[in-house]
Amino acid sequence: MNKLLGIECGATHTVALLEQEGKVTKAEFGPANIRLISKKEFSHLLQKIAKTFPKPQAIAIGIAGARTWADQEDVRKSVQKTWPNTEFIRVTNDLETALAADSINKKKSRILVLSGTGSCCYGKSINGSTSKLGGWGHILGDKSSGYEISLRALKACVFYLDRDDTWSTLGQRILCRLQLNTPDQLIDWVAKANKPEIAALAKEVFAAWLKRDKIATDIIHAAASTLAKDACSCAKKLNNQNDSIRFVLAGSVLLKQPKFAGMVAKSIRTYRPGSQVVALKKESYWGALELAREMTKCKSQKTTKILIKQASKIPIPDLELLGKSPTEQRHPLSNKLDRITLGQAIELFLNEDSQIPAAINKEKIKIQKLVRWVINAFKNNGRLFYSGAGTSGRLGILDASECPPTFRTDPMQVQGIIAGGSKAICHPVEGAEDNANAGADAIRFRGINKNDVFIGIAASGRTPFVWGGIWEANKSGAKTALLCFNSTLKTPQKNKPNIVINPKIGPELLTGSTRLKSGTATKLILNIITTMAMVQSGKVIENLMVDLDPSNTKLRERAVRIVQQLTNADKEQTLKTLQKYKWNVKESINYLRNIKIT
Repeated sequence: MNKLLGIECGATHTVALLEQEGKVTKAEFGPANIRLISKKEFSHLLQKIAKTFPKPQAIAIGIAGARTWADQEDVRKSVQKTWPNTEFIRVTNDLETALAADSINKKKSRILVLSGTGSCCYGKSINGSTSKLGGWGHILGDKSSGYEISLRALKACVFYLDRDDTWSTLGQRILCRLQLNTPDQLIDWVAKANKPEIAALAKEVFAAWLKRDKIATDIIHAAASTLAKDACSCAKKLNNQNDSIRFVLAGSVLLKQPKFAGMVAKSIRTYRPGSQVVALKKESYWGALELAREMTKCKSQKTTKILIKQASKIPIPDLELLGKSPTEQRHPLSNKLDRITLGQAIELFLNEDSQIPAAINKEKIKIQKLVRWVINAFKNNGRLFYSGAGTSGRLGILDASECPPTFRTDPMQVQGIIAGGSKAICHPVEGAEDNANAGADAIRFRGINKNDVFIGIAASGRTPFVWGGIWEANKSGAKTALLCFNSTLKTPQKNKPNIVINPKIGPELLTGSTRLKSGTATKLILNIITTMAMVQSGKVIENLMVDLDPSNTKLRERAVRIVQQLTNADKEQTLKTLQKYKWNVKESINYLRNIKIT
């Protein structure tokens, strides 16, 4: 008989249900919002559940905060490690498990309207398409949640105390619940309180509302209106305005405050006449068990395979070909790197690096074409984007960050993007480079367009994060290029960059360490691209940086020398002019060239 395990992880607690031979066993554990718990803590939580429910055949887990495929894939790996022999695993967010708990009338498009500790609206149509509004967490979102209702109440109470010198009845209720003596003590309490502790104060706001407290009434009415509008907006994203929708109210706030739920339902019907609005009859964790049942009904498809398919929509080079890349091969001259003398090693490194310029020079025509694209982009208010992972990403960020001080450019003009974000600049972020969708999103949310140039940097030529960026840049009409060092690379037919710059520099002396020759070659090429684009954009006269930003003593001294060399002005006159033009070198030169130097 199948053993099915459904798990729902939320901000306040985790519930696990095991179904075996028609009998369901329930157990509760600690909170597990993926944004508020460490990987180690989550692993310990799963181990506790595994001790209670070992060896299930199928596991479905919905976890709060799992917004992206990468989030869900991290959870899947942890689940697989905890239950290594489980045949079926499905990982999703807690919104889908809640919607799955509404097993009635699945032939109608449905919107989950969730308000508990947090809040979100999540829709699913008959054909399987989804929509979402909210789910940004308590700092950026959670409108009309228990947390936001409580926080608005706290702020309102202290506001009216300051303005009217009166402590409201709502404030009195809150102090009583928290066993605090004065409003001043709220400062220390709220600084230490976590999200569930603050959200728990919503009970006092609702109690005050039922007692017709004006402050509480304003807060509750606004929350109901906002939640209804968000639910209807979510439905509009999913369906045409006239389509029939089943709205399912869920979460502790809506389910434990029926009068509030009634207000929300009435508002939804006002905004969308004819809609069906119901409260979720079962606790949302039953949906996790329902998803586990669904998996075993179709044994030919494992959920793990479905997840991998979702991540592979963007065409990338075949992983199996990576081993043939020169970047992965052993260099025949460095087989004894651990035994040769230090002097011999230095000579070997320098000899290898000396061959890089010749290899780059063979790609000169392509580099010229790429530089012209960048020049044209700058002339048309376009931008240059670098994207890479690890060393490649850091080199892109380095080159981009040098442009503002060297050429007085807007920091938006040349941008470096690294897989894993700012944390990855100094520390590796596990799995970041393997997510093509994240690479596409990083470019999409920078607003790339047809006036821009995108350069993906990947020593092996295969980094999925980079190929995701190429995919999105191609879709937007931007010019695209790939910089790599893999002569065996085969680019995907449906995701080809406009140019592939691929110098043949051979294997690294330290096998696979692409921070060496590949990194050096990358730095040389990026130097050429931005420097010559800036030269052609009028930021250089002769071989002098006339648009540098003199932000320190050394650069100010350089600015003085540049102006003097190009105008023959003396130092006193140069300093006076630079100060007049707020250390704008180019404007100072133009001024001094147009007057008679004395």
